[in-house]
Amino acid sequence: MLQGTAAFCAAHLAGAQDQPTFTTEVKVVNVLATVRNKTGALIGNLEKDDFALSEDGRPQAIKYFQHESNLPLILGLMVDTSGSQGKVLDQERAASLRFLDHVFRDHIDHAFIMQFDTSVQVRQGLTGSIKNLDEAMAFVDSETRRQIRMQGGAGTLLYDAVVRAASEIMSKQTGRKALIVLTDGVDFGSDASLSDSVEAAQRADTLIYSILYSDSAYYGPLGGGREGRKVLRHMCDDSGGSFYEVSKKQPIDSIFALLEEELRNQYSLGYTSDNAEASTGYRKIKLRTKEKDQIVQTRDGYYPGP
Repeated sequence: MLQGTAAFCAAHLAGAQDQPTFTTEVKVVNVLATVRNKTGALIGNLEKDDFALSEDGRPQAIKYFQHESNLPLILGLMVDTSGSQGKVLDQERAASLRFLDHVFRDHIDHAFIMQFDTSVQVRQGLTGSIKNLDEAMAFVDSETRRQIRMQGGAGTLLYDAVVRAASEIMSKQTGRKALIVLTDGVDFGSDASLSDSVEAAQRADTLIYSILYSDSAYYGPLGGGREGRKVLRHMCDDSGGSFYEVSKKQPIDSIFALLEEELRNQYSLGYTSDNAEASTGYRKIKLRTKEKDQIVQTRDGYYPGP
């Protein structure tokens, strides 16, 4: 999970690792990570020396370290409103409202609401007001038959929506950024590809958390869950987020509770790459703890250039 290449003052980093100062002198890659034990419980008591980090196979020195808990969040709540979600949309909308009411802190955190079907619509632009978010959620709804006809047929522009959210909104923000995507994972009609959507999130230093919520009856005997599950896992794994799936044993409200806990328990590690080459190619990151039984969830890598 990366929050991007930030410019920090090297002298200040040397003297005060936990309080970096922004300048244009040194590029520091900031890596967000969640650590769990083998049973899946979050681990929140690690120190800098408990981690080992490498880039493209080369060990990197961790310049600063912080355990994030209450820093501001920048969230994008993205809801699939295509025909396949018609029977679960009410539950998604209600649970999303409860999540925002519980986790969102007025004028500290910021969020936007986007829906996608045959088109992509921002229902509420980035705001620090929970009132604005609550009011906008009421307008998140399935498209009408007339709208579908006007668009030339049904569709689910999942990939286009992620690209737009990452490129047009998240890329302009700094801080802890995450897209929360409620969908069955099936894309139909996007101009962008799955790889395009993942790259857009990576370039915007944005985590993707997906919640697979599907109507098993919609796709008939073959279902749509298997392919959607594969797509959403790919998005989450490569961006550093998490994949969840709604089930009888794990209803959507319990998933939102897990998501809140994860968002509030992250480690931030910063390093200056030893590769000074001015390139825009993808660089692989591997972050682990020195305790073998611990599982580190983080982003797969980053793009050093624009």
